[in-house]
Amino acid sequence: MPRWQNPSPKGSQAREGVVSYKLARRRTITAYEKGSKTAQEVCDAQPELRRVAHHHAVDLVEDCPICEGEGLVLVTFAFGPGLPKMGRCVADKGELEALRLRGRSTTCYRVEVCRQCWWNHLRESFALSPADVASTAP
Repeated sequence: MPRWQNPSPKGSQAREGVVSYKLARRRTITAYEKGSKTAQEVCDAQPELRRVAHHHAVDLVEDCPICEGEGLVLVTFAFGPGLPKMGRCVADKGELEALRLRGRSTTCYRVEVCRQCWWNHLRESFALSPADVASTAP
């Protein structure tokens, strides 16, 4: 994961304030593998998420857990006062830092998306604060 995508200090394993959705992800994948969910049910990325996945995503080194393709990417959305109601896509480190520095509470959500089968799942969420700026400085 690129450093700008990681809100915690370099080398940190446990990231304070980060909510991981790994268990829910695993449960969904297991349901698909056992046949209680279909590919259509788990590969249902909405048009806007698809657009963002093509234009503003970061490639992941992992393969898609559904189609096993190499098109897995990570997109980050920010929500908070002064941002659009539908959120704002954070495309790079500069945008993430600008959001931190604006002095308003902001919550970010990271979604993994497969560009081949349109699998998508919320990966994690975290709050930004101006104090976090130093934690991602190069």
